[in-house]
Amino acid sequence: MLTCFAPDLRPGQASYTLTEDESKHAVRVLRLGPGAPVLLVDGRGTLATAAIQEANPKRCALAITSQELVPPRATYTHVAVAPTKNLDRMEWLVEKAVEVGIERLSFLRCARSERRDLKLERLEKIAVSALKQSGQAWLPQLDELLDFDSFIKSIDPITTFIAHLEAGERTALAQVIGAAPRCCVLIGPEGDFSPAEIELALGRGVRPVTLGTSRLRTETAALAAVFTAQVVREQV
Repeated sequence: MLTCFAPDLRPGQASYTLTEDESKHAVRVLRLGPGAPVLLVDGRGTLATAAIQEANPKRCALAITSQELVPPRATYTHVAVAPTKNLDRMEWLVEKAVEVGIERLSFLRCARSERRDLKLERLEKIAVSALKQSGQAWLPQLDELLDFDSFIKSIDPITTFIAHLEAGERTALAQVIGAAPRCCVLIGPEGDFSPAEIELALGRGVRPVTLGTSRLRTETAALAAVFTAQVVREQV
């Protein structure tokens, strides 16, 4: 069944018209006609089953037959990462993180960051596509790029972990994440967080963690944090 994004879907709504892009995909690409089933998702937990009434490639009209509200996950996973110079790697991260399951993805401007600016429009489209592909009901929050110093002041240090590479005692994320239904994991740029950034985070009570013995690329580390959070909590 075709899944379409319907961000303005309302409770009890009896009909819906797809956007031009979604209409073109349904009618011209997939060649769906009247009566064909469609699943609508609004990114806020609502799933609606519908059927095509008018197969117009610009304004495909649907009749909604039922709606259900999918509750959010009992756990909340937040990853804050310094985006890479190559934007393709951040696009890959957004796609895979949404598929695995994440509630919020923030982007950090760090002292050693290779990328100093970031436009979310493309990443938001990728997140929507991954949402539809993976059959999920909740679209994660994507945050604008923010300076590390400002971000670290906004989080709850009790549920936040920093995955830095400096020498010192660090606990495996898998060992501490299970007891934290809400968590935020900080992932630095390719050159790691600066000593000053690590000191600032630790001084606020953020706990240092490791993601394993391998030296991971930024986007791999961020996805590993998401995956670890989901898998460990499912076993608790």
